[in-house]
Amino acid sequence: MVGGSAIRGSRVGAGPMGEAERGDSAPRLYVSYFCANGHVTRPAFAADAQIPETWDCPRCGLPANLDSENPPPPPKITPYKTHLAYVKERRSDEEAAAILTEALELLRSRRANGEVIY
Repeated sequence: MVGGSAIRGSRVGAGPMGEAERGDSAPRLYVSYFCANGHVTRPAFAADAQIPETWDCPRCGLPANLDSENPPPPPKITPYKTHLAYVKERRSDEEAAAILTEALELLRSRRANGEVIY
C-alpha cells in the first residue's frame, strides 16, 4: 500500500469516544414552546441563560411561546399589492378620470401638430 496511512479518516485531536476525555457537559435546561398548530418544541439552553419568551416552531415556522393554553396566533399575512392598488389608494376615481382626460388631450394636440407619437 503506497502512500497509505494508518490513521485514515481521523482528524487532529480525535481521541477515544466518551466524556472521560472531554469533561462533563454544562448543565442544561429544556424548555417547552407551543405553537398554534399544536407542535411542541423543546430546545436546550444553558442552565444560567436567559430564556426567550418566543421561539420559532421548526416544523411549521409559526411563533411559539411558553403558554400551552394560549399559543400566539399566526401572523397576519398581507397580500402582495400591485402598482395599480397603490395608485388607487392615493387617488379617487374622479382624480384618475381627470388625469386620463388631460393626458388624452395632450396626445391629441401633439398628433394635430404633426408630431410623431410612439
